[in-house]
Amino acid sequence: MTSRLIRLAAALGAGLLIAPAGAQDKVLNLYSARHYQTDEALYANFTRQTGIKINRIEGKEEELLERIRNEGANSPADVFITVDASRLAQADGFGLFAPVKSAVLESRIPAHLRDPESNWFAFSTRARVIVYNKLKLKAADVANYEDLAKPALKGQVCSRSGAHPYNISLGAALIQHIGEAKTEEWARGVVANFARSPKGGDTDQIKAVAAGECDVAVSNTYYLVRLLRSTKREDQALMEKVGVVWPNQSSFGTHINVSGGGMLKTAPNKDAAVKFLEYLASDEAQTYFADGNNEWPVVPSVPVSNAELKSLGSFKPDTLNVGELAKTTAQAQKVFDRAGYR
Repeated sequence: MTSRLIRLAAALGAGLLIAPAGAQDKVLNLYSARHYQTDEALYANFTRQTGIKINRIEGKEEELLERIRNEGANSPADVFITVDASRLAQADGFGLFAPVKSAVLESRIPAHLRDPESNWFAFSTRARVIVYNKLKLKAADVANYEDLAKPALKGQVCSRSGAHPYNISLGAALIQHIGEAKTEEWARGVVANFARSPKGGDTDQIKAVAAGECDVAVSNTYYLVRLLRSTKREDQALMEKVGVVWPNQSSFGTHINVSGGGMLKTAPNKDAAVKFLEYLASDEAQTYFADGNNEWPVVPSVPVSNAELKSLGSFKPDTLNVGELAKTTAQAQKVFDRAGYR
């Protein structure tokens, strides 16, 4: 057992006790890889509306998936939620999810933002955009993801690890749009253009671009909006130095990253699980994703009042089905490995 799981077990012993299967309609056992304190209000609202108590276990995706698999048929987990289609696909590939037939989910969540077999659903989105130093480059220089591999950008690109799911999902999308051979050629070009070895998270890439350590990087919009909403002067100054590009507006559109989840096959509280998933697609929960956590709602009719999120403007998103996208994530990892994008 990893030290992280030992801590989780200790937390359970301290009071986060999983309820027995008998309380079918009064408890939901949630395993979550979303680590946002602002989600507390989201869960509290669900309990207030339904009377169903949420027992939550938080951890890293790999640890939670390992836990669910080890627990097997005796797992108390009802719902697993995480970020990124590749992680949801991994859970689905392990055979952990059960299909959920829900008129609410089918009517409110667009088809391209849910698994074709209804095994899992996206509930919020972020876009993977290009961030550039406004003193060094123009938006036209990096209008498309493919531009990051151009020789003109040699020594100017920063990136987080090529093994990170956010980048793997982008690679998986490129494989479906331009093919494996061209995606590998692109990855080799990006590696050749690195200003430094991949490290850090998306916020680190934004800061590196602003500081002149490199001139261009890729980031999820969630991180940009968090900096835009910051009251710290240093964060405001940082954002004044960078420009944002919606990539591939004249072709397949900007890659979309998702947060989502599904009901587990062994869920002891299936009715509560379905109610929770349907709640995440409600107007109230969808508004919260946008206003509380800087993500876009997946339900098209839900308005966004987050001023900083809205300030990014409108764009053409890639409408590649997230379930289909997940099918090429393993292939993308192999492509990146061959290209030395690690």
